[in-house]
Amino acid sequence: MNIDSLPFDTEEMLAGLKPWVECESPTFDAAAVNRMMDLATYDLVAAGATIERIPGRMGFGGSVRARFPHKDQGKPGILIAGHMDTVHPVGTLDVLPWRIENGKCYGPGIMDMKGGNYVSLEAIRRLALAGIETPLPVTVLFTPDEEVGTPSTRELIEMEARQHKYVLVPEPARPDGGAVTGRYAIARFNLKTEGRPSHAGWALSEGRSAIAAMARKVLEIEKMTTEDCTFSVGVIRAGQWVNCVSSTCHAEALSMAKRQEDLDRGVEAMFALAGEENEVVFEVTRGVTRPVWKPEQPGTMAMYEIAREIAKEIGFDLTHGSAGGGSDGNFTGALGIPTLDSIGVRGKGLHTLGEHIEIDSLVERAKFVAGLLTRLQ
Repeated sequence: MNIDSLPFDTEEMLAGLKPWVECESPTFDAAAVNRMMDLATYDLVAAGATIERIPGRMGFGGSVRARFPHKDQGKPGILIAGHMDTVHPVGTLDVLPWRIENGKCYGPGIMDMKGGNYVSLEAIRRLALAGIETPLPVTVLFTPDEEVGTPSTRELIEMEARQHKYVLVPEPARPDGGAVTGRYAIARFNLKTEGRPSHAGWALSEGRSAIAAMARKVLEIEKMTTEDCTFSVGVIRAGQWVNCVSSTCHAEALSMAKRQEDLDRGVEAMFALAGEENEVVFEVTRGVTRPVWKPEQPGTMAMYEIAREIAKEIGFDLTHGSAGGGSDGNFTGALGIPTLDSIGVRGKGLHTLGEHIEIDSLVERAKFVAGLLTRLQ
C-alpha cells in the first residue's frame, strides 16, 4: 500500500487535537483524567473501535482499551500503548494556551503525549475509511498514571502486551526524529526527615529542624550522581508556620541508570543514607521502579528495520537508540516483546511552559504509524 495515498490533513488533525490538549488532565486529578478519557473514547468509537472502560484505582483515573474490527480479532496483534495524564496542573492553559506560531503548536501535554496518541488514532481512522485492513488486529490502550511511574496500571499494560506480537509507544520522538529501542532503569524513593518541633522565635535551640536536615540530605543525594547513575530530588513538602521549627519533611527522589546493576548499586547507596543525625531521623522507602529495557533486542531491531524503510519512503532517516526518561515501553521491552518507542510527534519543551510540537510532524508521523500498521505481520 502507498501510504502517500491516505488523505492526511494537517488542519483536520489540529482541529481534532485541540480539544484533547484543552482538556487538562494532570495525573493527580482523577476526575480531569477521566474527562480526557471520555474525549478519547468518543473519538475511538467514531473511528470504529469497541471500547472497554477500566475503572481507576489507587486514587488515579481510569483507562480505555479499544479494539478495532479485524477478521483475526483475539489473535496476537499490535498494541498501541499511550498515557493521557500530564504533568501540568489544571489552570496551565492560562499561561500555556493552545496557540499556533511559526510552524509550532503549543499547549500543555501536546508533546507528551497527546499529540502522538492522536496521530496514532488518526492513522487507524484513515486506514479504516480507505477500507484497508491491517495484517494484524490493532488494540489501543490509554492509561492515566505514566507521569508518576505507572503505579496503578503496570499489570494492566504488561498483561495486555503479552497478548500481542508488537507494541508501539507514541511518546515524543527523539530530538533528531528518531525512535527509542531501549530505556534506562528508573527508581523512585520517598524520603522523610523527622525532627523535633519548637517555637522558632522563643525556643529555637530546643527544636531540630526536619527541613534543614532534608536540605542537607538533598545536597548529599545529588552529589552521588555519576555518569552511570543519576540522582535528583524533585519534590519537597514541609512546614505550615514560619514561626515553628518543622518536625517533619517529605521529599521524593529519582535515580536513573543505563544498566540494572548500576541502578541496584544506586538503590543500595540511597538506603545507606538512612539513619539518625543530630536527633533527626532520616527514612528512605522505595517507590515505583521501571526496569531496564535492554537495547537492541532481536525482535525490536527487526521491527526497527521495517520502520526505517517506511521512514525512508516518507522522507526522513529514522535513527534509534536507548534513552533516559522512562515510559511504559520499559515494561513491554523488559518483557522481551518487540517494542518501538518514541514514534510520536516531533517537538520541544515537554514538561515546561514552552511545550510545543512541530506542526509538519503531524502528517509525517500519521503516515509513519499507518505504514507500521500495514506492514507489521
